[in-house]
Amino acid sequence: MRLGKMNLAVHGLAGDIRQGNAYYEDLHRTTGKFDFVMANPPFNVDRVDKDRLKDDPRFPFGLPRTDNANYLWIQLFYSALNDTGRAGFVMANSASDARGSELEIRKQIIEARAVDVMVAVGSNFFYTVTLPCTLWFFDRGKRNTARTDQVLFIDARHIYRQIDRAHRDWTPAQIEFLANIARLYRGEAPENLHESAELMAQLFPGGKYTDVAGLCKVATLAEIEAQGWSLNPGRYVGVATREEEDFDFKARLEEQNEELETLNAEARELEERIAENVVKLMEAITTFCSAPSSGLRARCTPAAPTWWVLSMAYRCCSSNSKPPIVVWRPPSLAICATTRTPFHIYSGPMP
Repeated sequence: MRLGKMNLAVHGLAGDIRQGNAYYEDLHRTTGKFDFVMANPPFNVDRVDKDRLKDDPRFPFGLPRTDNANYLWIQLFYSALNDTGRAGFVMANSASDARGSELEIRKQIIEARAVDVMVAVGSNFFYTVTLPCTLWFFDRGKRNTARTDQVLFIDARHIYRQIDRAHRDWTPAQIEFLANIARLYRGEAPENLHESAELMAQLFPGGKYTDVAGLCKVATLAEIEAQGWSLNPGRYVGVATREEEDFDFKARLEEQNEELETLNAEARELEERIAENVVKLMEAITTFCSAPSSGLRARCTPAAPTWWVLSMAYRCCSSNSKPPIVVWRPPSLAICATTRTPFHIYSGPMP
């Protein structure tokens, strides 16, 4: 609760935050009340007691038979909206194509004319997981518009800013660009607060929406039905057409061959350097093994690393039919788990 209140305060908002289990409790009596819903629910939650959810009006399209709460969350967001309410939430990619009872629920939501926009998001947008996701947007009021039998699909997987090796995000200009696609689709004027006008002019000349291969596509309910009621943007937007490159194939091949020869020469040089370093390392380590009745002994110089000493212990048991397992027992004893033979590891001269 404290984290939720802090989040509101940071954004200059006020709200009524209560602690409870959203699956079983409707603390705010949400059904049909909200103008807007924005959420980032947990993905693929299991072990929800569906017996406690029977006859709950927040699940108007029924309960999924699979042990997965994705379509419970989706219905919670849908049922919380009033007749003109809009929702935007993050959902696991799998929900867009889920089969069985989840498909039946998705079909009903689509036929209710609630799904307005679907956006595919690439991987590494979360801080803790690398999973890609999908943004769902509902508009309960679109049934009274020209978009009633349409859904806008946007594939934004190729749009991102690389923060570091494992994290990506969207710049303000990229967010504005994606939002402007939806605005054009809805017949609204685009914004240019973050300098997205140039890109919009390239792809949508005249300020009018048009399908762009590999980016966006407005699909009809008939097209969605033909795709098995899938809401995966990749099934609709297609692949962007690539312009043919005008280049001299022979010249390009010669350039790449020269680059390959350079890389091969560097590889050979590195191989020789590694071999020289291995020889020097072996010369610096003096080791011998013997097998007296009291057990096996290994001697090494102080420079010998532990992994090397253990590898020598393996060699001492090489006559066994099974590969030995060496168990290190500090500070100076290793035991071959195959023969139970102790290895006394000494640094310096053999006692």
